[in-house]
Amino acid sequence: MVKTFKIDSAKAKMVDKSTLLKVLSYIDSSEVRTPVLAINGEKVRANISLIGHNIRNCKAYYAVKANPDIGMIRLLNDTLLRDGSRCGFEISSMGELKVLMEAGVEPSRIICSNPVKTLAFLREAVDYGVTYYSYDSATEVDKLAVYAPGCNVYVRLSIPNEGSEWPLSKKFGVEVDDAVILLEKAVQKGLNPVGVTFHVGSQCNNIYNWNIALDKARLVFDMAGRKGIELSFLNIGGGYPVKYTKSVLAIDTIEKHINALIAERFGDDVSVAVEPGRAVVGDAGIMISSVTGKADRLDEKWLYIDVGVFNGLMESVGGIRYTYIVETTQHTGNKKSWVLAGPSCDSFDVIDKNVELNEPEVGDIVLVLSAGAYTISYASEFNGITIPKTVIL
Repeated sequence: MVKTFKIDSAKAKMVDKSTLLKVLSYIDSSEVRTPVLAINGEKVRANISLIGHNIRNCKAYYAVKANPDIGMIRLLNDTLLRDGSRCGFEISSMGELKVLMEAGVEPSRIICSNPVKTLAFLREAVDYGVTYYSYDSATEVDKLAVYAPGCNVYVRLSIPNEGSEWPLSKKFGVEVDDAVILLEKAVQKGLNPVGVTFHVGSQCNNIYNWNIALDKARLVFDMAGRKGIELSFLNIGGGYPVKYTKSVLAIDTIEKHINALIAERFGDDVSVAVEPGRAVVGDAGIMISSVTGKADRLDEKWLYIDVGVFNGLMESVGGIRYTYIVETTQHTGNKKSWVLAGPSCDSFDVIDKNVELNEPEVGDIVLVLSAGAYTISYASEFNGITIPKTVIL
């Protein structure tokens, strides 16, 4: 049965037209069992080809944690970039490494930027041939010296995350003086310190975070150089934003800004890495869900759908707000304000509040836009509810 959706111009601007058309065509051409995450493969290819393009000497390493689906990894692994090369991959765990191994990704294209690695994962990564690892503590240096002797290491700096919707500044990173001490310790332990890394925060809309980060990185390069440690690797992490409910900084705007800063502070003698995750898959995915129930409760209207915070939309708990499109049926009424909730029996499973939607009926489709990143990767089968299947269109 053909589904009908009335999409206003504001919501249409939040998603690439080709992605929306592909998803609508998929819904009409098959018996969709919701919830399901539909990914526009061409949009993924376009995104990864764009990222790093405007930064000199830059290589992109897809952050596998954003969406580790094996189909996604194979798609990226087979994608040729503008210069004819293929992207790299950034991993943090045994599970992510196993997915790359299954897809046949060469170890030379893999780096690990988790500053605190489990021993089992580290052993497996070393055995596979991964040689680049980040760290931010003396304990990690000792660990790497034992289990990955002679490996290339890059120290993580602590960077302010103001203006980022998903801050990442407290759990990891050290200040400049401590970073230099850790680089010296790496030399003493027989490791090969090659550079620094940082993260400005996920979904970052403050372009000046990169100014602060690169200023601190330059200080570390200079101070390390005076200690006889010549650094040449600059990993600028991720953080590029995607559109959820409003416009965001464009990737080329961010990268031209970063490129100018690097040219001014480092010249041409630095190799740059970027770790995009959300910016590769976020706006390429739409979660297809169904209405399971409605209720009037304490002067609020509640709308229940079959994907929630536990099985796919966990980032909504941390402040990420999505754009929703509901199926239009003959029963659809005027827009109303809803509390949107997921399918579990846990009262924590509330996705959003004050969501303006036309009133759907039970069984109608609800599309969650820009849901390609940090959805299935966060999802669990709590309450026996399945994780959405991923399909690449």
